[in-house]
Amino acid sequence: MTISSSLNAGVAGLAANASRLATISDNIANSGTHGYKRAEADFHSMVISSGNGTYSAGGVRVTTQRVIDQPGALLSTNNPTDLAVRGRGFLPVTPASALKVQGEQPPMLLTTTGSFRTDKDGILQTETGMVLLGWPAEPDGTIKSYPRDTADGLQPVKINTNQFAGEPTTKLSLGVNLPATSTEYGSLADTEVLSIEYFDNMGTSQNLAVTYVPEPATNPGDPASNTWRMIIRDSASGNNIVGAYELRFNNDREAGGTLQSVSTIAVDSNGERDPLGMTYGGGWDLTTGEFRVNVANGAPPNENPIDITIGGEKSTTGITQLSDSFAPTSILKDGSPVGNMVSVDVDANGFVYANFDTGITRKIYQIPLVDLPNPNGLIALDNQTYTTSNVSGSFFLWDAADGPTGDIVSYALEESATDVAGELTNLIQTQRAYSSNAKVIQTVDEMLQETTNIKR
Repeated sequence: MTISSSLNAGVAGLAANASRLATISDNIANSGTHGYKRAEADFHSMVISSGNGTYSAGGVRVTTQRVIDQPGALLSTNNPTDLAVRGRGFLPVTPASALKVQGEQPPMLLTTTGSFRTDKDGILQTETGMVLLGWPAEPDGTIKSYPRDTADGLQPVKINTNQFAGEPTTKLSLGVNLPATSTEYGSLADTEVLSIEYFDNMGTSQNLAVTYVPEPATNPGDPASNTWRMIIRDSASGNNIVGAYELRFNNDREAGGTLQSVSTIAVDSNGERDPLGMTYGGGWDLTTGEFRVNVANGAPPNENPIDITIGGEKSTTGITQLSDSFAPTSILKDGSPVGNMVSVDVDANGFVYANFDTGITRKIYQIPLVDLPNPNGLIALDNQTYTTSNVSGSFFLWDAADGPTGDIVSYALEESATDVAGELTNLIQTQRAYSSNAKVIQTVDEMLQETTNIKR
C-alpha cells in the first residue's frame, strides 16, 4: 500500500506540474497580447489517514485561475478609440455575431482594453468582432437615467462618419457704442444700422438687422435726450420687426454713458412710435441685461427665442453712449452652420464626443464601467473577454472615474500582464519538479522490481 501510494503521488505530481507548465506556456505565448491576464496554477496537498508506523502518500492536486484584477501597463497609440481602463472596472462589449440575432438582447461581455474602429455600418468594434457598448445621448447631449444593474439600456456605439450637424443660435451679446452727440438738440445724425448673422434650427444663416434711431432733444437749450429707439428685424421672418425698445442712458458723473433703462415701445410696421401700434420683444432684465426676441415668425409653433444681452443697469459693458462715434465693440453669439464630422474623442469619464469642422462638439454616447465584487471569479473567454459567474457576484454599471472604478484612457491599450522573466523562472522550477516526480516513479519501479526478485 505504501509503495503504491508513492507511485500514485508521483503520477499526480507529474500531472500537476504538466498543468503548471501549460499555464506558463500560455502566459509566455500571450506576452504580447493586449489585455491578456496571466494564468496561475496552485498546488494543494492531499492527505490520506495512515495507521501507526505507516504513511500513505496522498499526492497533490492542482487548481488554475486567471488573475484578472492584475492590470498591465498602458501603451500609447495614435487611435482615439483605442481604449484602456486605468484602475478597477471593465468595458462592456458584445460579439458582433450576436447583433445579427433578431429580437434578442445581445449578451454583455467584459474586457479591460480594446482597439475599436468603425466597421462598414459605423459600429465601433475590434478586429476580433467585439462591439463596444454604451448609452446613447439625447439630441441635446444629455444622457437619460438608465438602470445600472442590467445591460438592457446598452447599445452598440455607432459613429456616423457622414453625419451633419448644426447648432442654432440661442444667445447673442451686443457690445456697441452710440454717439452721445446724436441726441443733442438740432442733431441731424443718421440712424445707425448693425447687421448680425445668426443660425436657425436648420443650420441656415439668417440675419438680424438692428437699427438705432436717435431721438434728439426737441427744444433749444434742453440737454441731450440721451434716448434712442432700437428696432430689430429678422430676415427669417420676412424682415418683420421682432423687437422694439427705448434705450435711455445716464449722464451723471458716476455712470455717464451707461444704460439707465430699457423698455418695450409700441411702433408701426416702419418702426416709428405709434401708441396704437404693437410692442415686440420681451422685457429687459436690469440685472442680467438680457431680453428675449422670437425669430422665424415669432409665434407658436415657429417660436424660436434668442436671448440678447446688451448690458445691465449702469453696466460699462454692452451698449453704451459716449463721445461722437458709432462703434460696434463686441458681438458674441453661439450656434454654428451645418458641418461634417471630422473626428471622435473619448474622455476619462467615458463620454464619446463627435467633432465637426465648424468647431462644434456634440456628446453622442456614454461608456460605463462594469464592476463586480470578485473580478477573479469571472469566466475567461476568447479575445480577452469575460462573463459573469456565481463566484464573481452581480455587476453594477458605474460612471467612469466614479465610485470604485477607475477612468477610461483613450489613445492607449493595456499590455499583457505577463512577466516573461518571472515565467521563465517558474519554467525552470516546474521542469525540476517534473523531473523529480519522474525520478520518484523510477525509484518505485525499481523497488517493485526488487520485491518481485524476492520470490526468486
